[in-house]
Amino acid sequence: MNKVTVVGSISTDFVVTTLFRPKVGETVAGEQFNTSFGGKGANQAVAAARLGAQVNMIGAVGTDVFGDKLIENLIKNNINVGNVERVTGIESGSAHITISNNDNSIVYIAGANDELSSDAIEKAMDVIRNSDIILVQNETSKEIVEKVINIAYELKIPLIYNPAPARAVDQEMLEKVTYITPNESEFKMLFPGLTLEEGVKKYSNKLIITLGSRGVVFNNSNETVHVPACQVKPIDTTGAGDTFNGALAYALANKMSLEDSLKFSNLAAALSIQKFGAQGGMPTLEEMKGNHNYEVKWNIE
Repeated sequence: MNKVTVVGSISTDFVVTTLFRPKVGETVAGEQFNTSFGGKGANQAVAAARLGAQVNMIGAVGTDVFGDKLIENLIKNNINVGNVERVTGIESGSAHITISNNDNSIVYIAGANDELSSDAIEKAMDVIRNSDIILVQNETSKEIVEKVINIAYELKIPLIYNPAPARAVDQEMLEKVTYITPNESEFKMLFPGLTLEEGVKKYSNKLIITLGSRGVVFNNSNETVHVPACQVKPIDTTGAGDTFNGALAYALANKMSLEDSLKFSNLAAALSIQKFGAQGGMPTLEEMKGNHNYEVKWNIE
């Protein structure tokens, strides 16, 4: 029982590394350029699939060459793309990243991701209905996110809502999601006036706040629980949060307890940051089992 459905963005990352960030009207020489597959939805789908989940992706790409490559990559990672729309006349989503002095600036173009339609969700109802868990983020329209949340709630299917990038969330939607996984800055934007302790207590067993290298925190209805991160030397932290969410979906679909699922997800995220690229470092289950932090009691085959 590990059928994971991901509704979200599918994009290409274009990354330039330069010593000097150009000023307005200026041209500077860059050091490196590379492209990689991205989009929070696709990243989380790949993370779950690498671990062995049966993943269905619901999203949209353009009819351009980038859309072709994005779909090829999903298929290569054993992800079902039967519900990925091809949108005519709109470019595939992209992120244009400039890295200088270990800092980055990003221009994100949603492109076809913003064209994911309500009809596409309706067409995917058989897949959604047979899901063990659903994963959704904020790189598609608010209308689509809320539609998926409402469907999951009505069908009583567990849903993880990763509210990234952060935007206002209706209280009614929060009541309907099973789990919500903001980082600290997203938490502060979504729940102004609440401390972390107050937030997780108010939304016990629902609100999971990721703290980067410090792990995650949640409330189990009795107390606030801090689940520490696995300490490793990072090489590239890109995609760590997406790895965490994909692994969390996989673990929960396998009926692990919430606390064990968070430990499992922390390990997956730790392994992911020891290689380059958002998807490049996402671990397989075999790699997880080969790490000394893997717990035999998790009993995942």
